Amino acid sequence: MSITSLLQHSRRASRQLALRSPQEIDDMLLRVAASIERNASALLEANLSDMSRMEPADPRADRLLLTEQRIADIVRDMRAVVALPSPLGRELSSVTRPNGMVIRKVSVPFGVIGVIYEARPNVTFDVFALCAKAGSATVLKGGHEAANTNSAAVDIIRRELEAMGWDPDIVTLLPNDRQATAEMLGAVGMIDVVIPRGSRRLIDFVRDTAAVPVIETGAGVCHTYVHSSAMLEKARDIVFNAKTRRVSVCNALDTLVVDSSRLADLPAICAPLAEKNVEIHADHRALEALAGAYPVGLLREASQEDMGCEWMDYKMTVVTADGLRDAIDFIDAHTSRHSECIVAEDEAAVAAFLREVDAACVYANVSTAFTDGGQFGFGAEIGISTQKLHARGPMGLPEITTYKYLVTGDGQTRW
Repeated sequence: MSITSLLQHSRRASRQLALRSPQEIDDMLLRVAASIERNASALLEANLSDMSRMEPADPRADRLLLTEQRIADIVRDMRAVVALPSPLGRELSSVTRPNGMVIRKVSVPFGVIGVIYEARPNVTFDVFALCAKAGSATVLKGGHEAANTNSAAVDIIRRELEAMGWDPDIVTLLPNDRQATAEMLGAVGMIDVVIPRGSRRLIDFVRDTAAVPVIETGAGVCHTYVHSSAMLEKARDIVFNAKTRRVSVCNALDTLVVDSSRLADLPAICAPLAEKNVEIHADHRALEALAGAYPVGLLREASQEDMGCEWMDYKMTVVTADGLRDAIDFIDAHTSRHSECIVAEDEAAVAAFLREVDAACVYANVSTAFTDGGQFGFGAEIGISTQKLHARGPMGLPEITTYKYLVTGDGQTRW
């Protein structure tokens, strides 16, 4: 079947999905979640095939890997989405005009949402669950690294939909080739919005190429600034968690900015990182502070390319700032506007950082690892938007709906 035909089927299925009640959609998602549990072994087998082709040192390997626990987490997140209130049909505003005409602003589905993503098989299920709950059909374009896993995942969903008498085309997986990508990005009138999830290169390509609307998500260059007033233990724990919890995810710490007044504490802040063999790329002053206190085999002098680098690995940049203003200026020059953090006890410094740093999520004394739809109470997320129009930060159900105006009256006319 041609890509155009697949997209036409998705559009048709989206209209049928719009006729389903919120309760019917919830019941369907619960059945799909149960089917994922029953077919976990098939998913793991398909994932093992994909993993066998990936180099273990590739930062994407951790993103690609499925385990029994990760499948259980996927099922848990899908059920969490079901437990959330429907985002559809919400009256966002209502006004009665002087002539008696009533104008109501009501949330409605986008229609068809396209998602392009790389080695993240959990995205297949997260996106399907969120889009279905929000009343939209889904067109998926996964990376070739996860081809077998994504195919097995979509097969599970579509078989359950067919068994329930639903149109299986509410979820469509496109082929893993460039032609499919090109047609997807040019599918004006068939796809309402495309959301890329992955590397900066992927996001830039989609934004620069697409003829359909795009919501940018994914790339995360995250900084944590240790202010002069920071508590040492708090800084150490936040840095360790943000850097090492999962190095391949977009909310992982990439650059530690340390106030010059706290360079003597830098070895203690970084000490736990050595247990995880984190390679530190430090500027001249930070390098001097760490010399003799951090394993020499894990120390490198930072290059210009290390500034603003999204490592997705057990590597981290460390730079020195001469005060709050210098730190904010450095972050502003290198941020991807994803997640930024300050560790400080000085309330004025915290207030200035929260006010002035331009990012989707700005933290004070909290690890950037919390930039996540589940952690924000959204059940799951369709991505972390780093732009400012329509949606910003973790995107849950409200962010993947749009709205229309319903205007009613009793014969009013305008001359």
